[in-house]
Amino acid sequence: MLTDSKAIERESENGAFETDQLKSLKRHGNGILNREVLVLNQNYQPLLVCTAKRAVCLIYLGKVEVIENYRDFIHSPTVVLPLPSVIKLDRFVKVKGNDIVLSRKNILKRDQHKCQYCGRPSVPMTLDHVIPKERGGSDSWENLVCCCHTCNRKKGNRTPENAGMPLLRSPRRPTRIHYIRQFVKKEQEAWRPYLYMESRFAEKAFA
Repeated sequence: MLTDSKAIERESENGAFETDQLKSLKRHGNGILNREVLVLNQNYQPLLVCTAKRAVCLIYLGKVEVIENYRDFIHSPTVVLPLPSVIKLDRFVKVKGNDIVLSRKNILKRDQHKCQYCGRPSVPMTLDHVIPKERGGSDSWENLVCCCHTCNRKKGNRTPENAGMPLLRSPRRPTRIHYIRQFVKKEQEAWRPYLYMESRFAEKAFA
C-alpha cells in the first residue's frame, strides 16, 4: 500500500514489475514518455507531477485510474496506448507536508522569471533580499524575489522603500497547488479543472 507521494516515485522507478510490453514501449517512446502527467490523490487533490513513463508503470501496476489522456499515443510492436495526462490513485495517500523546497529555481518559478521590481521577463536573473541580510533580512520565501542584475545593482543594500523601487507584488510562500500550476502549458489544458477548483481551499501565493 502506498503511504506517501515519495512511495509513488519509488515504486514507479522499480524495474522489477516491468512487463515485456512496457519495456518495448520505453524503448520505442523515450521522448514522449518524458511528457508531464498530473497525479491526483484518491479524492482528486493534486499531489505531484511525474513523467509519462512513471504513469505508465503505475497503470500497469493497477495503482491508478486514467482520468485524462493527451491526443498522442504510445506505440510498440504489440501495444498502442493513449498517452496519459491526468491519473488518479486508487488509494488515498497521506501527504506529510505541503512545503515547497526553498531554492533559487523555485523562487524563479514562483515569480515566473520576471524581475519583481521592473517586470522585465526572461533576462539573466538573480535573487534579491527585499530586506538586506545586513539589516536583518532572512533567507525566506517572504524576503527573496527574482531580480534582474540592473535592478539588483540599483537597489544595492537598501530596502525597496529607501531605494524608491516598490515590489510588483508581495512575495509569499507558494503551496503545492501553485507550484504544480507552473507546469501547465497549452498541452496541459486538461489539468486546469483539477488545479483551479482547489484554489478556493489553497492559500494564495501572490497578493
